[in-house]
Amino acid sequence: MSHPERPASGPTGSLTAPPASQGKSGESLAAFAARHGLTQSAARPPLGLYLSRLWGRRHFIWMFASSKSKAMYTSSRLGQLWQVLTPILNAGVYFLIFGLLLGTHKGIPDYVPWLVTGVFLFSFSQRSVTSGAKSVGTNLSLIRALHFPRASLPLAYTVVEFQQAMVALGVLFALVMAFGVMPALSWLMIIPVVLLQLLFNVGLGLIVARLGAFSRDISQLIPFINRTWLYASGVIFSVASLSERSDFIKENPWITDILEANPGYVFVELARQALLPAYVAQTDPQVAMSDPGLLWIYAIAWSVVVLVGGFYWFYRAEERYGRG
Repeated sequence: MSHPERPASGPTGSLTAPPASQGKSGESLAAFAARHGLTQSAARPPLGLYLSRLWGRRHFIWMFASSKSKAMYTSSRLGQLWQVLTPILNAGVYFLIFGLLLGTHKGIPDYVPWLVTGVFLFSFSQRSVTSGAKSVGTNLSLIRALHFPRASLPLAYTVVEFQQAMVALGVLFALVMAFGVMPALSWLMIIPVVLLQLLFNVGLGLIVARLGAFSRDISQLIPFINRTWLYASGVIFSVASLSERSDFIKENPWITDILEANPGYVFVELARQALLPAYVAQTDPQVAMSDPGLLWIYAIAWSVVVLVGGFYWFYRAEERYGRG
């Protein structure tokens, strides 16, 4: 009886097979794929091509952000009003505790508009950090199902916060006028302030998005980081006048310099200088005002450095997002 041919055996009698990385002709699979024009689907494209693809998704980013914004408060009875009520309630708490009980309002003209401006502007960056940290982790199914530039997600979440910030700014203007501050030409400077803050928030959102994608624990740290950042950003007190209020700061003036370079303070202070003429005109050393020229330099530098650096850092891990 004849037997079918058996695979050749090695010296020990065990079966041998071609390496997994080779085809039938001995050609490597990588070479075989390259010869037929096949490429890795999740490979990171060159930076220029990546930017081009990201720009091509701009309509998707805007529509994704708009749908997220509308759906955010659908389970609440007051709905979209919460995006305005939240900073107002926060400002009310800060005014009660720090303004009235601790007396940080003394000497600051138009303290309520001053405080509300700080809370509204800082909330824009604060919320961008919180949402950016979750932008990749909460959309793993979308990442694994579709091929698109992953930077679209943190960008879309920052756009959500920008849309809500625009509504909040309208409320801010109404509140400022309700306390007797009339519109002036200086109010137009709020436009470049918010645009620079938007660029900064995009870069910051990309940074925390990569951190959140590979370490879910970052979401637990974000509230503590935001709270510390809030207290260091002069939202509820005047940073420039700390040397007049604290002997420790007076002996260590470099602390004030660091706090004034803090981006959270920079955008808040520029917005106050744009909206509150009485604050700009006051000469009380107990309520000193930071140099506006230096603040603009800080604002531009923070926006450019964080945007470019954050985008490139996020882009470097493009092919790793969504992996189990």
